[in-house]
Amino acid sequence: MLDAKKRLQEINDKNEASKRTTIILDRDEREFIDSLIKQGKEAGIKPLISKMLNIYKCLTIHSWRFPGEYYCGISRVAFINEELVNIAAKNIPKENWRGVGKSMGQALKVSLEASLGIQTPKQENWEAVFNRLRIQGFGEFQLKDKYLLIKNPFFEEASIWEGLLEGLLGVKLETRNSVPPLVFELKTSDA
Repeated sequence: MLDAKKRLQEINDKNEASKRTTIILDRDEREFIDSLIKQGKEAGIKPLISKMLNIYKCLTIHSWRFPGEYYCGISRVAFINEELVNIAAKNIPKENWRGVGKSMGQALKVSLEASLGIQTPKQENWEAVFNRLRIQGFGEFQLKDKYLLIKNPFFEEASIWEGLLEGLLGVKLETRNSVPPLVFELKTSDA
């Protein structure tokens, strides 16, 4: 018994910043969470709550004005149907896709710099930029050596992404894989 108390005290001493919290969920809430875990959509209740808190911190949910509308820095963000955006993009001539993407990237750069207070062309800030883009539904971004990967991209067309990322990150890219996951090679920095 004494050894168990001593071990418990050692654990508590090592992890002073952590505090145990109890959350009481309604039966239907717990069943919903359990179904997400069983389906493999979530790893467990703690990772789910951590993810929800991260989204809350990144998007400051308390500043939502109406359901589906949110202001992030200087830009309005809204839930929108991906299919509709891709239909609109298909009606832009192909030769303009990269230029349209670059204009979008430059606008996104201003918005992210204003809301995050960082310079998007600095590679050490890309993790924060990619996290914000992921949370806003643009896709999953990874930087591997000189390659930038996008899994589950919001836009279907690689040319739009190439321009958008060049405008946002101040780099020159070359498309290496034009179907998801999209792969771009970093060539040079414009900044």
